[in-house]
Amino acid sequence: MTGKYFDELEVGMKFKHGGRTITEMDNVLFSALTMNTQPLHLNEDFASRTEFGQRLVNGIFTFGLVVGLTVAELTEGTIVANLGYDKIMYPNPVFHGDTIYAESEIIEMRESKSRPNAGLVKIKCTGKKPDGTVVVEFERTAMFLKKEK
Repeated sequence: MTGKYFDELEVGMKFKHGGRTITEMDNVLFSALTMNTQPLHLNEDFASRTEFGQRLVNGIFTFGLVVGLTVAELTEGTIVANLGYDKIMYPNPVFHGDTIYAESEIIEMRESKSRPNAGLVKIKCTGKKPDGTVVVEFERTAMFLKKEK
């Protein structure tokens, strides 16, 4: 697996992950699949008359994309589960055609009290446009497996 085990991580480690360009189809399909009828995401006429001048990408999609961009390098095959997400903030909007890159920083770690083969890791995740504009920030806690000895 390409993910990291608990034993391979240290507080302060930083990772830069790949990126992906968000399409109109991504936004409209995600909004429709999740029953989000917000016209800011689906109605170009409505959105064109807002302060943004165009449709916004659904924030939950942006959040999910950033989580997904971190998987290959951090958690693919090496976690038991995600335990929670905290402090989710969207400081700037995302529009169709924007490319989002993800960054992660290990900010806290501890041994699991209930599972000797695992540890809990808190990760600060950030989604950015190529110019460095932050579009989403959050903390993610996951239970990572330890390497088998």
